[in-house]
Amino acid sequence: MQDKPSPTLKRRRTALLRQLPTPQAILRGSLIERYKRCGKPGCKCAKGRGHGPKYYLSISRSGEHPQMDYVPQAYVEQVQAYVANYQRTREILEEICTINRELLRRRERL
Repeated sequence: MQDKPSPTLKRRRTALLRQLPTPQAILRGSLIERYKRCGKPGCKCAKGRGHGPKYYLSISRSGEHPQMDYVPQAYVEQVQAYVANYQRTREILEEICTINRELLRRRERL
């Protein structure tokens, strides 16, 4: 970043802002795929992977136990996209912060 001219950094920052996903399409967490055994004697799940896959959204917060929410099969693709949007948003914001720090270091208008 240090070797790039300030106008180039500002153009990059503007381009990054345009790439931010829409806020209503963001979901923090991880999508977990699980297989469960039902416990019935003789069920095929006792020797195999289990029943499933079933999907859960796992959200962790510092100092708390992770929260798990069941995700119906019909919502799995949308939840995957929303979780990916969250990760992309974090990456974009981190790059914007790096640009802003460099501009500040140069004592330039943010």
